[in-house]
Amino acid sequence: MTPPPPRVNTLAMTDFTALLQPDRGQPAHVVQLVHAGGLDEWLAAQPERVRAAAHAASFKAKPGEFALLPGNKPEEWSAALGVPETVGPWDLAPAAEKLPEGSYRLSEPAPAGALGWLLAQHRFDRFRRDPDPAPQRVLLTADPARIEETAALARAVALVRDLVDTPANAMGPAELQAAIEEIANRHGASTRVTRGDALDEGFPMVAAVGRAAAPARGPRLIELEWGDAAHPRLALVGKGVCFDSGGLDIKPAAGMRLMKKDMGGAAHALALADLIMANHLPVRLHLLIPAVENAVAGDAMRPGDILRSRKGLSVEVANTDAEGRLILSDALARACEESPALLIDFATLTGAARIALGPDLPALFANDDALAADLLAAGEAAGDPLWRMPLWGGYKEMLKSDVADLNNAPEGGMAGSVTAALFLQHFVEEGVPWAHFDTFAWRPTARPGRPKGGEALGLVAAWEMLRRRFPRMA
Repeated sequence: MTPPPPRVNTLAMTDFTALLQPDRGQPAHVVQLVHAGGLDEWLAAQPERVRAAAHAASFKAKPGEFALLPGNKPEEWSAALGVPETVGPWDLAPAAEKLPEGSYRLSEPAPAGALGWLLAQHRFDRFRRDPDPAPQRVLLTADPARIEETAALARAVALVRDLVDTPANAMGPAELQAAIEEIANRHGASTRVTRGDALDEGFPMVAAVGRAAAPARGPRLIELEWGDAAHPRLALVGKGVCFDSGGLDIKPAAGMRLMKKDMGGAAHALALADLIMANHLPVRLHLLIPAVENAVAGDAMRPGDILRSRKGLSVEVANTDAEGRLILSDALARACEESPALLIDFATLTGAARIALGPDLPALFANDDALAADLLAAGEAAGDPLWRMPLWGGYKEMLKSDVADLNNAPEGGMAGSVTAALFLQHFVEEGVPWAHFDTFAWRPTARPGRPKGGEALGLVAAWEMLRRRFPRMA
């Protein structure tokens, strides 16, 4: 008999506020930020022992280069870190990964870098029997008002990473529901879960995708509501495919290996909802997560099946591995029934987006030019870049079916991310501003502050746009 997976607290989190503290003049080592263009000037201002140490370390002040420097006394050492002229979110991460445990202050303000400093110290080790204790490197800041805001953003990014990194045997639809309910309880939000016969009736495509899973991993539609009903309604939808075998159109082993991450859209939407509630944005929040496992069994949906949707459109299943758009469509239709002022969805939807843009750039689709412009500007400002892709109406022909209103997977594979977004658009009501993030939710190679594994891509951009559009009231 296979033993159950170890029980873990899915939402256990690094104490980021402990790593970012007000600078009250307490003892700390200095991290000297050095720009490559100013290296000679910086060296000229240093004592001989520092110049010698920098030379011995071949320190050229290239971004990410790092060197320890001696002081007058053994305990008065400092560090030099190469940074670009404008310090971004990840430029302090190399130091935060390498410095000894202790407290540090920067030679000049670099508030944008605090996020990377914090996240460089986050570890996903809850499945290790004896994890190595993580050294704590505390950054002192002269701007204490931003500590909680920065820590909350770090928690949101870490939440996405942790949910995506959790294996499918410990992160099925029930565990995803529990994570949503835990965050809802933390903020006094209400939740509603639709399962069983009610799911068959109200969200038939969610039910069809998830029906082949074991009963304990059965499909469900999870909704969370929070905020004042008088405020603008904001709907967030996240694709919650907790594992994707591909269904009867089964994936090869290589394609299935990382499919624990197919709930990455749900992780993004939940983390964004947590940020919104923690920061008390003046919105009426409606979070919708269709949570399923796309499994193989005798009652799995088949290629050629025709499904009805919540909106009433019929959909021919050309490929059971194009399941994400099916469950999202029922959730989008439900969100639009409440006439939201803004609708955003996140999904690990297509390999085509990764082929077009690679792992770092989420594909952004939007039916509103002002919304798209705001998101692109926010992403650039926050160091979380996006790339807008077209909702090209000419490709709607590809979604036609001979026997139903829509086909879920056009033949040929051309414009795959565009046709997937166009499919979703059929379920978004006219006049509702809508943005769709086709995100990878994964980092294939490690970078400073960003380990290999689950990753938040598009989350910070969306948050930056929302905090600008819905500023907190004094």
